[in-house]
Amino acid sequence: MPDLRWYFDPISPFAWLQWPRIAALAAERPVQLRPILFAALLDHHGHKGPAEIPAKRRFTYRYVSWRAARDGRPLRFPPAHPFNPLPALRLIVAAGSTPPAVDAVLRFVWESGQAADSVEAIAPLAARLGVEDTAAALSAAEVKQGLLAHGEEARELGVFGVPTLLVDGELFWGEDATDMALEWLRDPAAARQRYAATDTLPEAVQRRPAR
Repeated sequence: MPDLRWYFDPISPFAWLQWPRIAALAAERPVQLRPILFAALLDHHGHKGPAEIPAKRRFTYRYVSWRAARDGRPLRFPPAHPFNPLPALRLIVAAGSTPPAVDAVLRFVWESGQAADSVEAIAPLAARLGVEDTAAALSAAEVKQGLLAHGEEARELGVFGVPTLLVDGELFWGEDATDMALEWLRDPAAARQRYAATDTLPEAVQRRPAR
């Protein structure tokens, strides 16, 4: 059985766009759903998030809106973005990181356009997921540690962005890489042969940090 893991953060609209195909894949075979804090990943790699570059933020929001409309996917932005996704991430972990829990949280943020950046905001959803005493559940040591463990695992594997689908140790970053990942899953030998040349391509120059 292939090792399939999906690393995601509800802060990313691309997680919402990719979710239907991940859910379909999870209905066919085991997929480990791994909520992780995108901001921690950015800090680890020394990257800026898309929303931290004004022109990129503007384009990304436009592109996501266009993609959703093109694909007939409902999309409603939350009241503010970026937002603190920790309550949503911890709720997913507290609810068992199951497909229904992931689906509910992503729908809450990206279909209903609800704020998910505080215990109070997410409490109604937590109740629907059977998570009682939202504040206690989200602050539980095992929930916090579970989320941290997912992040550590992602960093050790080299995950650098969300969403990322891992297929037997190979990373496929972004919603637009879904077909590539599924092709690898179907015939990994052929895929390895196809990418052999690019995997060993030498570097001719490296950018020096600005002084």
